[in-house]
Amino acid sequence: MTPQHVPDAVFHTRVRNDALGGDNPYEWKRLTTADVFAGKRVVLFGLPGAFTPACSDSHLPGYERLHADFVKEGIDKVVCLSVNDAFVMFQWAKSRDIQNVFMLPDGNADFTRKMGMLVDRSDHGMGLRSWRYSMLVEDESIAQVFAEPGLRDNPDGVPLDVASAETMLDHLRHG
Repeated sequence: MTPQHVPDAVFHTRVRNDALGGDNPYEWKRLTTADVFAGKRVVLFGLPGAFTPACSDSHLPGYERLHADFVKEGIDKVVCLSVNDAFVMFQWAKSRDIQNVFMLPDGNADFTRKMGMLVDRSDHGMGLRSWRYSMLVEDESIAQVFAEPGLRDNPDGVPLDVASAETMLDHLRHG
């Protein structure tokens, strides 16, 4: 079986550029799927939204807390992806003191849609969002995906069981 490749997408990010100076030393930078994944071993976790309870209190902090353990297991980058814009992702990371996890905005949901992880949370006032999942990507090839159950049912709450940092770390250590 040939491994599935991550879908092609462009991510609209904001990066610090100290040469700009002033009150806003950030500029737009477009990252491609290749920029994020090519030649790297990456753990990416997708979640429903910045500032939401489980995402803010458990999912994101778990990956931040265990970041050094992921690096010890040969992971080059740990990435948090959400269908939010770059400004929201920046403020969310800042509010949670995220120093190590790379915050990747999928504001147009292009990557999430192509991954088959886009859900309509309009009944909850949230619009289109990512389902909760994590995956191991090796040089743009998806090696493992852990998706929370219920993707097709779109229940009221989105559980955090199999997409946790602990589950991914266990997989890396024990296969």
